[in-house]
Amino acid sequence: MTALKSLAISALTFALAAPAIAQQAMPQGQAPSAEEQVGQLDELVGLDDDQQQELVTLLGDSQSRIQELQGEAREVQMQLQEHIGPEFDETAIRQDAQRLGQLTGDMTAESVLMQARLEATLTPEQRDELQRKMQARQEQMRQMQQQLQQQQQ
Repeated sequence: MTALKSLAISALTFALAAPAIAQQAMPQGQAPSAEEQVGQLDELVGLDDDQQQELVTLLGDSQSRIQELQGEAREVQMQLQEHIGPEFDETAIRQDAQRLGQLTGDMTAESVLMQARLEATLTPEQRDELQRKMQARQEQMRQMQQQLQQQQQ
């Protein structure tokens, strides 16, 4: 797989996973549902019904796992904050920090697994189409950045 194709799939996965990750900062119910996210992907590459159902299940399951891990990570972060003070316990701090690192790694792994599973669901033609559209979006973003830089000069 070319680096550009990998980047395109990564960007898509991030775009699809971001609502689940962002929910920690957002009130419940505001992130797009798995169905809405699959609908967006369908508009980009034309998914068939089986792909849509598979991706809804995939995204829903992955988002649930990520949300569970995020909740646990928030709890560990709060525990770490409770250790701050003159009577600190270095062993407890290191244990909680290690647990937080494990949870962060688990969230990263879940995101990468979701990306790999998503890619496996698409046909080669759909992956190519997605790559083309992601390249076009990246070019648009690059042009917008250049315009902003020119306006600031």
